[in-house]
Amino acid sequence: MESTASSLSSLWDEVVGTQPDPDLWVVIATLVAALAVTVPHGLWRISRNAVTIAHEGGHGLVALLTGRQLTGIRLHSDTSGLTVSRGKPHGIGMILTAAAGYTAPPLLGLGGAALLGTGRITLLLWLATLLLLAMLVMIRNAYGALTVVLTGSAFLLVSWLAGPQVQAAFAYAVVWFLLVGGVRPAFELQAKRRRGGAGDSDADQLSRLTHVPAGLWLFLFHAVSLCALIGGGRWLLRW
Repeated sequence: MESTASSLSSLWDEVVGTQPDPDLWVVIATLVAALAVTVPHGLWRISRNAVTIAHEGGHGLVALLTGRQLTGIRLHSDTSGLTVSRGKPHGIGMILTAAAGYTAPPLLGLGGAALLGTGRITLLLWLATLLLLAMLVMIRNAYGALTVVLTGSAFLLVSWLAGPQVQAAFAYAVVWFLLVGGVRPAFELQAKRRRGGAGDSDADQLSRLTHVPAGLWLFLFHAVSLCALIGGGRWLLRW
């Protein structure tokens, strides 16, 4: 019994404790890697799946936090997604839920940067794994389940099997990707709306809910993602 308690205590200390910061070249290299899978259109079509997980997860989490009943999340191979919740079709809960999608990836990146800025690399990896596991319970289609399982498995394997340097590089790459990748969807939505598409986008739903022009909500998405990138980047680069 004492041995088990000691092992659990040691594991807890390892999870919530701090780890050494990686060298600056690792931080910069992971930024370059994040840009490499975000900027080119071909790679972005694949890597955007991870942003969609964060996007739909943001809708789902805020729906639960505001008292709505989350009924399911679907992730599609074209990198679109759908989160369904039940509750009043108007009011602050519905507004916050609709606003959470485009803001979730950059805000998760900002939170991750704050953890890495204090040296809590292992804690970040474990929290990400737990969030993905919780999200998996609400996935309602096979492609979505496969995407979340593969993503969660990557975090789990790195957390358990990789050494400190690999864990640090992986964590920094993930956070940079959320920060950098969180900027592009708002620009894509802006381009679609300019062409007359995306009439039922989050910005348009928010406009109908609040009677505030969709363009202002789009501005909010831009502001959150760019501010998160600047603030998170300063934490990661120790500026």
